[in-house]
Amino acid sequence: MLSDEEVRRRFMLLHTKGTEFPEGQLEAFRERFSSLSWYVKDIKQTFSRYYNRKKKRRGTLWGERFKSVIVEKGETVINCLAYIDLNAVRAGIVKRPEDYRWCSIGHHVQTGNRDGFLSLDFGLVEFGVESAERLKKYRKFLYHAGSVKKRGKTAISARVFQSEKEKNFEVDRSRRFRSRTRYFTDSGIIGSKAFVLGTYEIFKDRLYGSRERVPKKVKGLGGMYSMKRLRET
Repeated sequence: MLSDEEVRRRFMLLHTKGTEFPEGQLEAFRERFSSLSWYVKDIKQTFSRYYNRKKKRRGTLWGERFKSVIVEKGETVINCLAYIDLNAVRAGIVKRPEDYRWCSIGHHVQTGNRDGFLSLDFGLVEFGVESAERLKKYRKFLYHAGSVKKRGKTAISARVFQSEKEKNFEVDRSRRFRSRTRYFTDSGIIGSKAFVLGTYEIFKDRLYGSRERVPKKVKGLGGMYSMKRLRET
């Protein structure tokens, strides 16, 4: 359960500076900030208002309301995950599901599941699969499911499927390197830890704030570190 302080903090993040927190509605906001449905609703409404102002339009933006479904663990979960993660492939946007950054498998592969944002369950816990093996097992299931053409929809090609099969559906070092594009677009310094620290020392007096910055290890790329983009004063 969210603490009173956390409820107030989240309220202030949603409202303009100087807005007073309505103490009489503490419990109502606690429930709201603990609800996935409310979370999605807030995102959709906020973006709709922004988009309508920008485009000088009115009315709803999204086709349907947010839906949530109660799903049984195990086989049902992994099939639901695969169905969603294959949407971009079926739409012809990407050839491999993890190449689409706005899906769960894309977040896992491209960011190394940054900040532990997503579950590492993949619906495989009930089958006794160890955590270190779940991503590979899920990718194997995903590619098998995605290679089957259905009702004229685009599927994972036989060439791509065979390429991943030959690698035993492992995300190898070269694959991780190609996928981690965000490190090369969002970072200010990339290299060994010594290089990042040395370069930071040169420029740190030109940065906003007094907080010392720490190099972050690039997961999956041994010996490589990055530091967020530098902004000159």
